[in-house]
Amino acid sequence: MTVCRNGVGVDIDEEYASEILGEDEIVIRITIDNGNASATCWGCDITYDYIKLNGNYRK
Repeated sequence: MTVCRNGVGVDIDEEYASEILGEDEIVIRITIDNGNASATCWGCDITYDYIKLNGNYRK
C-alpha cells in the first residue's frame, strides 16, 4: 500500500490499512531510486502512551 509519493502523502483506503496494521508482522519498503543498497531495521514500541501520541498525527 503506497502511503507517500514524491515526498507527499497520498489518499489511502482506511479499511485496507487497518487490515494490514492488524497483522502480526508488517514490511515497510522505501524506494529512493538512488544507488543499490539495503538495510534491515527492527523496532517495537507499542506502549499505550506511544500509540496514543502517534494516533494524534492522523487527519
